[in-house]
Amino acid sequence: MARNKIAVYVWIVDTIESHRHITLEELNRLWCNSSLSDGNPIPRRTFFNYRNAIEEMFNINIQCNRSTFEYYIENCDNEADSRMHHWLLDTFSMTGMLSNSKDLSGRIIVEDVPSAREHLPVVIQAMREDKRIVFDYHPYTRSQASKGVVICPYFVKIFKQLWYVIGHNVADGKIKTYSLDRMTNLNISSTSFKMPEGFEPQSFFKDCYGITINQNEPKDIALRVSHTQARYLRALPLHHTQSEEVHDTYSIFRYRMLLTYDLYEKILSLGSNVEVLTPPELKSQIITQLKATLAHYQ
Repeated sequence: MARNKIAVYVWIVDTIESHRHITLEELNRLWCNSSLSDGNPIPRRTFFNYRNAIEEMFNINIQCNRSTFEYYIENCDNEADSRMHHWLLDTFSMTGMLSNSKDLSGRIIVEDVPSAREHLPVVIQAMREDKRIVFDYHPYTRSQASKGVVICPYFVKIFKQLWYVIGHNVADGKIKTYSLDRMTNLNISSTSFKMPEGFEPQSFFKDCYGITINQNEPKDIALRVSHTQARYLRALPLHHTQSEEVHDTYSIFRYRMLLTYDLYEKILSLGSNVEVLTPPELKSQIITQLKATLAHYQ
């Protein structure tokens, strides 16, 4: 049996998902031809243990159709769970493909995400157990680290290949966002906490792009975008409120969002392919940033 059980779990989930329904016999036939296998089939008892481990670790439930003895992955009824489910499956599929492509290792370049490897498992465990976490935090905006930060981890979010934990800061009583890559000395506390009644993680960032948030009201935003750039925004919308007016040589994209640092950065990254039409305060902010940038070259 393969030493890396996570890789085995990845392979099982990916194989069942790709076949939709599959018997254990057919699964074992494919397994024996896998680069992860030692050539021997997975015993039925071991497979049941793997099913339980996959459900416990990833909340992915592998069910059996008793009439056909075929295994399949149960659909999630909850929308948030469904999104997480599909994200995990996408991750599994990519991981499985890469693990079976060792002969191409020099030709497949992936982005390193240290925060996921080092701290994400600890945060996930604390969330599962409803335990506080304690850590030192090193924000880029300060020269000194904040020592012994204690939060109740409510949920995690990935943005631009970085993981963030959002939780209740015990010291000041506010909900704050912390980047996992700026943490050190992370530990799980023995103190438990309860999620606030009615708190919905999916709604926390509903009015913003990215992971920065403020107490202001969302604004109606209109961006004039070049014909080429419009294709990218159609493929990967900035926000769930996105709508588009198509013209001959450009499109106008409309949103309702908070004006945040992450949004400013995104608009600036589009360069001359975008023009802010409204609101005036967003347009003014972008102009100020562009002038400051241009001043470096004058």
